Amino acid sequence: MKTTQIFGLAISLLAIACSTPKETMVASSASGVPAAPDYAQEGSWAALPDRVDAADVFPKGMEDRQKDGEVDVFFVHPTIYTQEREQTDPWNADVQDAKMNKKVDESAIRFQASIFNGVGRVYAPRYRQAHIGAYWLQERDMQKRIFDLAYSDVRNAFQYYLDHYNQGRPIIIASHSQGTTHTQRLLKEFFDTTNLRNRLVVAYLVGMPVKRDLLENIPPCDRPEQTGCFCSWRTYLKGHYPDLHQPGNNIVSTNPLNWSSDTLYAARELNKGAVLRSFNKVIPKVCDAQVHDGVLWVNKPKFPGSFLYNNPNYHIGDFNLFYSNVRENAVARVGYFWKR
Repeated sequence: MKTTQIFGLAISLLAIACSTPKETMVASSASGVPAAPDYAQEGSWAALPDRVDAADVFPKGMEDRQKDGEVDVFFVHPTIYTQEREQTDPWNADVQDAKMNKKVDESAIRFQASIFNGVGRVYAPRYRQAHIGAYWLQERDMQKRIFDLAYSDVRNAFQYYLDHYNQGRPIIIASHSQGTTHTQRLLKEFFDTTNLRNRLVVAYLVGMPVKRDLLENIPPCDRPEQTGCFCSWRTYLKGHYPDLHQPGNNIVSTNPLNWSSDTLYAARELNKGAVLRSFNKVIPKVCDAQVHDGVLWVNKPKFPGSFLYNNPNYHIGDFNLFYSNVRENAVARVGYFWKR
């Protein structure tokens, strides 16, 4: 299985985590399902605000404000379980696998979840994530069981968080790729038709197609000051689309440079900073952005070494290309939430 060629948007582990196999997968018999995580144990969390972890880091010029944050952030990481599967390997990852946990921490938690330590307390569960190949399984019943198992962990983690950590605080939901597969269900189950939606600041559902009418009572965000809404985008080189793209298919795309879903062009001067391979360096004006037919188009990003990257799919950079903009927007929306 090929992995996406890295172009400096993160460390190589993040590229592996978000790679996209082209072949259709056929299910094989798997060994026993890994044991479920116990969210009463700190080891079942990739990030907790009262513990030193990868979500606490920050690039030069920023700071970790979790101790002072007045909201919570529940972050669900993307697929890190990407290595080639043997027939006896389980389709869901083992949360007791130290090597896998290290990959999660050094990629998604460090480069994505850390965005939100400037606005609130970051909670990120470990979960029995589906193997990347499960997205292309031909056996739909097995595919459903695999993703249902992964979601059951995310759901249980969120329930434990509500029962033991939240204490009535406002909530930001953030996720990428497979994480967004699960947070869409989470919003439907816990927020959309319950009073909990009154505590939703915003949801950043990034890296997966999200339908505009996904939820009954939580709309897509159309303004940077809007709260109780969700943002979503998938990043591609201008002129390119995802595989199996269906024009006009009601997919939400939010421009993280102007926080609108309209098609107005946002120049690279509005990009306040990407965080790439050198985590401590924030690089401004890396790329522009424009919403087009359900995706986010950017002209080729400009940073040291970018000439080496020729893949038009910028999935691995969905958050990292707009690191500072997302970070500042989360802070701004919290301010508007309290005014509301």
